Amino acid sequence: MKYFIFFSLLFLFIVSCATTKSKKSDTASINSTSDTLRIANDSLEYEILIIEPGFNSWLVTQRPRGYYGETYLENRNRIYVTEYNNRVLQPLRYDPALYVQQINYDPTIRYGYEVNYLLYNYFLYFERQYRQRFIVTRGNRY
Repeated sequence: MKYFIFFSLLFLFIVSCATTKSKKSDTASINSTSDTLRIANDSLEYEILIIEPGFNSWLVTQRPRGYYGETYLENRNRIYVTEYNNRVLQPLRYDPALYVQQINYDPTIRYGYEVNYLLYNYFLYFERQYRQRFIVTRGNRY
């Protein structure tokens, strides 16, 4: 049951990372209710839907918006998404219940600060919640 819920949540998160042809960046709006977080811009060029129990309450304890630069977040997300997608392709090595489907994150598209901030923090949350490590850093993150 736990894996089914996580699988469903992760699937929704990944599917909602799709983009369309028109671009209008940096106009993200956030709607959050309970443990569901929806990030979308006005033209619905992209949408991220995070349905993860505890993510919203964890997010308010993290560094505030504006702490990181957008370039930093884009670079980190590129690394995180690449590693995540590599793990999806290795189901015998990594738990397929955690790494369900690849994330379609195109580094040539400007998703805006809000999307990059929340995606970055979701990866930090994912690392801590499921005791995974994507980027080798000094010290212990969890």
